[in-house]
Amino acid sequence: MSLTAGQLDELKRALDARHAALEAEIREDAQRAREDTVPDLAGPAPDAGDASVADLIAGLDSSEFERDITEFREIEAALDRIAKGGYGICTDCGSDIAFERLRAQPAARRCISCQSAHERAFAGPGTPSL
Repeated sequence: MSLTAGQLDELKRALDARHAALEAEIREDAQRAREDTVPDLAGPAPDAGDASVADLIAGLDSSEFERDITEFREIEAALDRIAKGGYGICTDCGSDIAFERLRAQPAARRCISCQSAHERAFAGPGTPSL
């Protein structure tokens, strides 16, 4: 089942809105990274605890920035697929991606079956626990 024009329009609006929101977040994150250096976060006379908290904050900011950049690129790729007519088609098996999946994850490039197989194949090693 291919997407209807209305469904495609709904998904494109969602992608455009998230794209704009992420662009603003990325700019804010970049500005904050320029302003908040580790020494600034640790304070004028940091001890080991202050330094470790500053490193943690800087690491979290960096991780958030990387996550936003990755999502931004995925959305741009989805918008490119819309422009080229390949949106909503699984990149692995060529089947249609269900509208419900695209509504939940508009940048999805795989159907649920192929995404599940991909996640199983590329999952990291398990972490031992007690």
